[in-house]
This record gives sequence, structure tokens and C-alpha cells, in this order.
Amino acid sequence: MILTWLNGREAAEIGAALADEFAPRTESAVTGGSPVSSTSGSMEQLLRRADSEVRPLQLNFYKKAKFANSFKWRLIENGVARETADEVTQSVVLHLSQSQGSAPNQNLVDAPANRPDRAKAQQLFNRGNKFIEQNAYTEAAALYKEAVEFDSSHAEALNNLGSALLHLGRYDEAERYFREAIAIKPNYSDPHANLGNLLRQKSYLSDSEALLRRALKLRPNNLDARTNLGLTLVFRGRLRDARACFAKVLKTTPRNVHALFGMGQIALVEGRFEEAELTYRRVVELNPKMTNAWAALADTRKMTNADGEWFKNAEEMAKSSIHPLEEANLRFAMGKYCDDVHDFAQAFQNFKRGNELLKTVADDYDRKERSHRIDESIRVYSRDAISKIGATGSSSVKPVFVVGMPRSGTSLAEQIIASHPAAHGAGELDFWAAQTAKDTGTQGILGGPARLKVAEEYLHILDGFSGTASRVVDKAPVNSDFLGLIYSVFPNARVIYMRRDPIDTCLSCYFQQFLMGINFTFDLSDLVHYYREHQRLMAHWRAVLPPGFILDVPYEELVADPETWSRKMLEFIGLEWDPRVLEFHTNRRQVTTASAWQVRQKVYKSSVARWRNYEKFIGPLKTLGR
Repeated sequence: MILTWLNGREAAEIGAALADEFAPRTESAVTGGSPVSSTSGSMEQLLRRADSEVRPLQLNFYKKAKFANSFKWRLIENGVARETADEVTQSVVLHLSQSQGSAPNQNLVDAPANRPDRAKAQQLFNRGNKFIEQNAYTEAAALYKEAVEFDSSHAEALNNLGSALLHLGRYDEAERYFREAIAIKPNYSDPHANLGNLLRQKSYLSDSEALLRRALKLRPNNLDARTNLGLTLVFRGRLRDARACFAKVLKTTPRNVHALFGMGQIALVEGRFEEAELTYRRVVELNPKMTNAWAALADTRKMTNADGEWFKNAEEMAKSSIHPLEEANLRFAMGKYCDDVHDFAQAFQNFKRGNELLKTVADDYDRKERSHRIDESIRVYSRDAISKIGATGSSSVKPVFVVGMPRSGTSLAEQIIASHPAAHGAGELDFWAAQTAKDTGTQGILGGPARLKVAEEYLHILDGFSGTASRVVDKAPVNSDFLGLIYSVFPNARVIYMRRDPIDTCLSCYFQQFLMGINFTFDLSDLVHYYREHQRLMAHWRAVLPPGFILDVPYEELVADPETWSRKMLEFIGLEWDPRVLEFHTNRRQVTTASAWQVRQKVYKSSVARWRNYEKFIGPLKTLGR
């Protein structure tokens, strides 16, 4: 029965079909031209179709969210401007939320039988708030939902409904209600802040920052929004701005545990591990139930059996009634503790539980969609297309790209190069993923003027990290997907591809708690699929891009002979040898990735063939060794 309730495939298919009829695919959508700003159908016709085809299905929360998401994205695919698609989707969803008897073009305010009962809605809203105070989110959500049914324009109820659903791990529904609240009351700060916080967890960091800044513009004293903006900026590598956010909160509320936690995060990524540990311990003294800080203690150092009391307390917290993501934080930390003390069976069980929890709140990894994207990249950036690009891109040699699977050694390679006095490490930039999201490079290869414009934007970003370095490293692993686009813009750039044992790589991904957007890491079989598709694309890049554009660096050989491979990497990117790169572990630059601790240790080989400690637990991964 539960599976029937959750299965949203039919709702998604109906959403796509309805969008196709409302706004058929346009020529511009096919060729990559400017998206259309209007649609071929009328709203009145659309709402009639929604009444006749969608309303009878009596979609629950989950299925309605699937319908709305499928409808909106199909509109965008068909050439409708994103802003218009958002507005149309919100109109349909709000219409379907009205009572069964409402006609599509009926003015509800003028219809006495359907006039909003604001007094009743406010009463339900107030009751929901009392349940929120008791952390009774299920009861609160039910009351807020009922309030919205009595008054669909109650933005506060919509926002609080989203918050309650967020605590229950129902992220897609929460996002929809936050967006509805914003649509109804654009100058209401709270839903902007809540949606910004949610989108950070879903890996949409640029959108998260924009929403949180909007929330603060609307209400400058919104401390939660300022703290969450700081956390988003930490993920984006903008530590100076993040520190300013936390400091401003602490100036008015010195015991604010969330801002203190943020300061601990900054200390961690800057390599000040003892300070980070002291900060986290200060947080748990102020709030013993703050699971994020308790879990973060495990990241500050290698744990030993002397930390047994920490593990016992973490286990008790994990078994209590806490949010799925809070338990996931603890489970990954507990897994690390068990791995550190060589209790591999218990370590794997904790990592497995953590990933299972993440799967319950994240979107499913779509294998067909991933394979389709790889097919499209191979089609667009064929050998013939690459040969016709010409020399209209930028001649700059400043960008250096370190790519590979996550957890393949990209942070180590970046740290080595960034320890050269003429180089700078920028961390993981989301520039190329954002360019592709805007359909540049997916519908076809960019023309010369567009390439120069992209190059100018990117070099401006690199200059923001260092205006004096002759090489700046962008080490986002996901850039592996965009090497054709990158080559078309920067043919003189250099790409270092980190190649690590596939089982070690995927197991390390499984043991690392990523943001929900990196959802292929939550399941061993999904990891196998993603890895194979990744290798398929890399084989294509090696075949069609010119020799000398990509250097393969085997992780195992790098840690076995760091000087030889460091020399090769520096020569490849056009820098003279400098022995300081061998002291990379003393470099105090910020490292905002999961490898913040590892890259500040001397080279160690314990990560090579680590998977053998877990051989009896990792069934699907062992197929990668064949």
C-alpha cells in the first residue's frame, strides 16, 4: 500500500503530456535558440484539462509534487522561459489545491460557496504552531495543510507547512510550498530563507545564496538566514564572507550555536583542527542535542579507542527520534570512528545506514538520464565537431583543471600544485556545470563570440582568487563531464585526470556524506553505473581531444612516488620544478572538500587497496575489478 502511495510515475507522465499539449516543442528548443516567452495554449484551456485529467486522480502530496516537477521541466524543455514555466506551474498547482467543485475560470472570491474562510485557517495555523513548538511535525503539517485548504493565500501557513515537511524529510513537497508562499507574498522573508537552506542541501549553491540574500534584504535581522548564508558560502569556498556572516550573528547573540558551528567549519577547512574541535565542543556544551556538531568532532582528527565515550553518546543520539539527516550525520561520523579503530564490520553497517537515510530524502539517481547525458556529450563533441572548432577560443594558459571521480585524489593533486609559488588552488568551482545548465554546450558547440564571452567570465572569476598566479586550479570532479566545452573555450588549458582503483574510489564515495545532489553515491549499484558511464565519457574525451590536453595521473603511483609525479604534473602545466610542492601538507590554504584533513597529512598509503577490509560487504563494487 505504501509503495502505491509513493509511486509517482503516472503523475509525472501526465504532467509531461499536459505540458506537451499546452506548449508543444518549438524549433528554438530543438536548435538551441532563444526560448519562447509565450505558450500556444491558454490558461483557461489548461485548467480545464487539469480538472478533467488530473483532478480525478486525487493525487497525494508526493504525486502532486511529481506532477508539478514533470510539468514544469517539460515546459522548459519545450522552449518556455523558466520564469513563465514557474508561473504557469504554480497556477496549475494552486488551482488543483482548490475544492473539487471549482471551475477553471471561476473567481473564488466572488463565489460564496468557495470563499476562503480566513478565520478558520488562522485558527488551524495557530494550532499548528503549538505542535511545532513541541517538535510534533506530523501533527503540525496536517494542521497547516488544512489551514491552506481553507485559505490558499495564507503564505505563513504555506511556509510553515514547508518547514514541517522539511523536518519530516519530505523535501520535494517542502520546496513546492516554499515556492507557493513566495509567489503569494514575494516580500515575505521566511520562505526565501527556508528555500535557500533547502537548496543548499540539494547542492544548488548559487540559488541558495541568492535566496538567502533576498531573505536578508527583506529582513536584515533574520539571524537564521544570515547563519545559513554563511554555511552556503563555506560550501562555495568564500570563507571571508562566511566568517563575516557568523561574526555578525555572534556580535548580537554570542551563544548562537549555529553561528559557532559555522566558525568551527571555517577552522576545519582552513586546517586549524584543534581550534575546530574546541569550537565544536563549545557548541555541544551549549546545546548537547546539536547532532551536527557532535558528528563534526569525528572530522577533526583520527579517532582512537579512547574516544569510545564519544561513540557511545553518538549511538544513543542516533537511536533517538531525530531528523533523518541528523541521524545520517551521526552514522557517517560513527562509520569513520569504527574505520579508524579497525572495526570494519560495524563501520560498514553505519555507512550503509547513513546512505539509506540519505536515499529517503534525496531524488532517485536516474540511470537512464545519466546515460542519455553521456550520449549527448559524445554526439555533440564528436571527433569531426572538435576538429572544426578552430582557434576562436581564449589563448589563456591560466586555467588548470583537476578532474576525475569524486574521492579519486583530486584534492591531493590540487594541493600539490597549489603549493607552487606561481599557482593557486580555487577549489571546486561550479562555473562549468552552471554554463551547461544554461544549455550552452549541450544543444551544440558554442560559436566563437560566445566562447570568448564565457572565457572572459571565467578568467574574471579566476582573477578573483588570484590576480598574480600564472596558474589557477579548478578541481571540481564534475568538470569531467564538460571537457569538450572547456576545450572549445580554453584550448591551451591543461587537464589532469586522477585515476584511482575503481573499487577504492567508489567505496570512498560510499563512505563520504555528500550533499543530496550527488545522489549516485548513496547506493553501491548506482555507484557502479555512474563509474562505468564516467569511464565511457573519459574514453571519448581521450579519443577526440588533442594529445597533450589531458594527463592521466594514477593515484596509487602518486602516493608511492610523489616527487616523480609532481614533476610530471608541473611540467605538464608549464611550471618549473619547485621542491616546496613536496611539503604540500604544510600549506594552510583553505580546502572546502571532504579531503580537508587528508591533504594536510604527509603522503600515506593506507588508502591503497582499502576496499579489501570490506570485501565481504561490497558485492556490486567487486564487478568493477574485472
